[in-house]
Amino acid sequence: MTFSKTEAVLKRAMDVGLAGVGLAASLPLLAGVAAAVRIQMGAPVMYRQVRVGLDKKQFRLWKFRTMTNERSADGNLLPDGERLTALGRWLRETSLDELPQLINVLAGDMSIVGPRPLLVRYLPRYSPRQQRRHTVRPGLTGWAQVHGRNSLDWDSRLELDVWYAENASLLLDIRIILSTVWMVLRREAVLSGAGAEMDEFWGTAGPPSGGPRAFPVEEIESIPS
Repeated sequence: MTFSKTEAVLKRAMDVGLAGVGLAASLPLLAGVAAAVRIQMGAPVMYRQVRVGLDKKQFRLWKFRTMTNERSADGNLLPDGERLTALGRWLRETSLDELPQLINVLAGDMSIVGPRPLLVRYLPRYSPRQQRRHTVRPGLTGWAQVHGRNSLDWDSRLELDVWYAENASLLLDIRIILSTVWMVLRREAVLSGAGAEMDEFWGTAGPPSGGPRAFPVEEIESIPS
């Protein structure tokens, strides 16, 4: 299911309105978080990582840094769990690290509600059904987030994303927004490692033999020209 032309216009208006108000209202909070990250982890305060959006279009997603850039002796980034700081863990648990993505919403790369935008390297690993998550704009929050957040396994999470893509409506978006506020306030469905210990999505083929469970999530990826 896709939004009708009228619903699409209304959804975009809701996105711009909420993102604009959210950015204006949270400026002091954004400044405080930026200062805390700068003091504890140094520059840069935020990073932009390439993610996949509507119709598989790639864009740069904004987030506050939650991990250091510590590397091993051979120059490779250490595992996420070893680089996640106490401040970063708290930012993830409260979802404050996601606030800069309001910029992505205003830019039109994201919506307030939709499947979370995932890494480019996951694209060839999706099943044809899972690819349907890219028929709607990715969001700050979504159907999967209000049904378990990062405590879900990958198959369940992606199936919920597809369900949203097939059943999207403005009323459903409002329901998801209200549920998200409640979950964030109660810090529900957050893993003890704030998601840093999650396995990478490997698809039906599974991880490579003898390979890592996951690659560092802040690994640099470029947008094809």
